[in-house]
Formats: sequence, structure tokens, C-alpha cells
Amino acid sequence: MSEENEGNAQDPGNVRPASASLRLVFGASGYIGTNLVPHLLAAGLPVRAAARSPAVLEARGWEGVEVVAADALKPETVEAALQDVDTAYYLVHSMAAGRDFGKIDLEAARNFAAAAAATGVRRIVYLGGLVPAGADTEHIVSRQRTGDMLRSGPVPVTEIRAGIIVGPGSAAFEVMRDLVFHLPVMITPRWVLAKSPPIALDNLLDYLLRAPSIPDAAGKILDAAGPESLTYADMMRILAEEAGRRPPRIVPVPLLTPRLSSYWLRLITAVPTPVARALIEGMRQDFDADAEAIQRLMPQDLLDFRAAVRAAFEAERRHTVAARWTEGAFAFRDYRPDYAYYAKRASGSALARARVEDVWDVVQSIGGKNRYFYLNSLWKIREILDWMVGGPGLSYGRRDSIELRVGDMVDSWRVIAMEPQRRLTLFFGMRAPGAGVLEFELTPDGDQTRVSATAYWHPAGVWGLLYWYALVPAHLFIFAGMTRAIARRAEALHRARQQPAGKDIDDETERGP
Repeated sequence: MSEENEGNAQDPGNVRPASASLRLVFGASGYIGTNLVPHLLAAGLPVRAAARSPAVLEARGWEGVEVVAADALKPETVEAALQDVDTAYYLVHSMAAGRDFGKIDLEAARNFAAAAAATGVRRIVYLGGLVPAGADTEHIVSRQRTGDMLRSGPVPVTEIRAGIIVGPGSAAFEVMRDLVFHLPVMITPRWVLAKSPPIALDNLLDYLLRAPSIPDAAGKILDAAGPESLTYADMMRILAEEAGRRPPRIVPVPLLTPRLSSYWLRLITAVPTPVARALIEGMRQDFDADAEAIQRLMPQDLLDFRAAVRAAFEAERRHTVAARWTEGAFAFRDYRPDYAYYAKRASGSALARARVEDVWDVVQSIGGKNRYFYLNSLWKIREILDWMVGGPGLSYGRRDSIELRVGDMVDSWRVIAMEPQRRLTLFFGMRAPGAGVLEFELTPDGDQTRVSATAYWHPAGVWGLLYWYALVPAHLFIFAGMTRAIARRAEALHRARQQPAGKDIDDETERGP
């Protein structure tokens, strides 16, 4: 641990005041940010985490972290997030935004550089990507220009450029995992023979942790890479071997370009399509890294690819993956490494003119005799189909008709998480090619309450994705109607509970819905 770390180790159970060593993780809801925040906390550093949606960060359960809302396209929020900050990690990119993500990235970086200068930030640490000679894909060029824009301000920037990051949730790693688990034969363009130097997630996090305390790293562009350079075909073969699978047969053909091959990704991987497509289109050439400089400044033992894959799988098995379940926690993928890390989702919401406790009482009455509030005939058809293939679809009932607790069975669902009057999470128990969750969330809004229902689906390959796409229209329709029905029942319950004493009120209404 560096002197800076030793001098600032504090109780992680308390929110720390701003100090000379306060580190801001800007883009903390993303993959690297989600892993970097607990890494900084473990080193005893005070941390402020920023994202557009603070609710996403609060769901992480980080103790002692100051959470703030900030949007890189809204300069006033960026400047507020940077107040009293010593080091700012810039982890923002906009690949998921679609076609114009390059322009968005530049505007965001310009705003951040200006705000960092205005607030007296000592150092910016930016995680970019390796840049091969002659790079012309928007994904790579955008990362390079973002670094240039950050350096255009007066605050010293340490840019760490990494290639493929090996860890649960890394987009490149998850694309390869989905291919390995679900395609026994792969007809691919020649990019599978291109080389790249992958780096283990833990090694990269250590570089990010130590960089701000290294004076000679200020103003530097540093390549970060593992100890070997491998073709993508080799990486997929090693990944398959570590997963106990037969390596896929890879047939490279000259006419299938990365752009063309990216179009069928929607049927192969649950990684967000714009992100996966940008990654694939950037694989047309070899990636080289000169990692001597970063190792000289911050020496550490580097994991090779096989060891990094093994560590990624072990992190999942030990439940140390730093993510909320919707982003890949192993338990909610039914402990199946072949189920996609990233979840597909569909949701609906409605506003109830009722107190949150009234809405909660309706929500936790789901299942059993109350059924599912809306279009119960469709639920019945799905249950019968599950029963016909040997599933538990016709297993009706609950432990208690009114209240729930974690571990309860609700028909074929299981209660896996519950925050009374805020959130109820049910695990899907019927047979299907993947793992699913249905979550209800209540948000007070003055004297009203918004109720949301969201389905999360971790597909198992092609069949899991086809299953999801086939049901998306029905899901959107059902969840919109279900939340409206919950809202109406909650309003009726609220009115009944407001009746003057002495009125005849049905005993069932007195107890709940």
C-alpha cells in the first residue's frame, strides 16, 4: 500500500468527508466503475461515485461511498460532482448510444476537462483502449479522441490503454463466452486470427488504483496488457477448456467481414448490440501493446489468459462479482456459467393515488388465489405448457395469503429478495432456455406511489434469445396492464382503509387485498 493509501485508511462503514485524497469515479455504474469502487474502498481511500442515475449506484450497497448524480452532457452537474476531488477517474463512453456515440464522447470529455480545471482537480485518470496503427473504426478512434480532449485542459491526465479485459461482465469477454457456450461451429471472418494482448481485470484495477500516486505517470499514455498476445481463436479455445466445454470448431472465411458478422450478434449474445458490434468491427487487425513503461512505474505479477479466465469463473462461483444481479450475479443466472451475464429486460409502470404501504400490500399478495392481477388466462396457458413438459407450472399456493418473506414459494416463483414497501424480487421457476426474474419496485411520489414491474432474462444462447424476442410484445402489454391493475387495487384498498370507524368493511379488505 502506498503512503497515500496508508495515510487515508478509514472505517469503510462511515461516509468519509471530502479530503485531499478524495477520488471520484465518474461513470461508476459501468463495468469498470462497478469493480473499481470496491477496489478503492479496500485500499482505504475515500470515494465519491457518480452516474446519471444515483439509484443504480445505491443498489450496489457500497458502504461509505458518497453517491452523486452527474451527467457528462450537463456541465453544471459535472462541476458539482468534482468539488473537493483530488483524483478523478473518467470511465465514460457512449457506445450504447448508437450511431453518434463519437460526437457524444467528445462533448462529454470537453465538459469534464473544463469542470476539472475549474474545481482544482489534481489528476485525471482515463481508461482508454489500445490503438493499432492505422485505426479507423469509430469505437477505437473515439477512445483516442476522448483522451486527446481530456488532455486539452490544464489538469494532468494519465491515460491507461487496455485491450480485452478478462473478467465477468467485460463486453469482449462475455461475447466470447456466449460464442463458446452456444456455437459448436463458427463460420467467422479472418479477424479470429488477429492478435490482441488481453489483461486480467484484477491487474487493470491495480494499475488504476496506483496510477494517481505515481508522479511520473502524470501526462503519460500507458499501454496495459497481460504477458501474452493471443489470437481470438486461441482465446476462445482456452476459455472453452477452462469451462469444461469442447472448443468450437472455427472456420475462417475471407468474405465475411467483421461488419457483416456483427449483424447476427443479436441472436448469439445478450451483450448490448451496439457495444458488441463496435467491438467486433474493431477486430480487423492486430493490437499491440508496449507494456514496459507501465510495468516499470507500477510493477505487479500479471496473469496470463488462462489464469485470468480461471479467476473470472472462480469469482462467479464465490459470488465476488461486483454487480447487482441484473448485471450478472451468479445466483440469479441459476448458477449457470452458460447463461448470459447481461440481462434482457421489459417493464411497465403505473401511478397509484395511494400510500406506498397500500400498494405494497397489493404487490405482496401476488400469486395463489389472487393470481397475477391482469390477463390471468395468459398466465394459465404458460403454466399449463410448463406442466406439459414436466415443469412446476401448476404448483399453486403460498405459505401465507397476505405476507411474504425471502425464500417463500409463490406458485412456481421463489422470493429471492425483498425490501418491504420498496422492492420485491421473484425468481422464475418454470422451464425455459435461461434464467428470469420479475421485480416490483415502489417509488413514493408525494401522496401517490409509482409501481413498476420489470422482467429480467438471462438467455441461454440462441434459443434463450429467440424465446425472449418472441415474448417481448406480450411482456410489454402484460406489465403495463398488471401495474395499472395493482394501482387500481391499491387505490380501492386505500379508500377502504380511510372509511370512518364503525363502517362495515369486509374482513379480507381489512387484512389486505
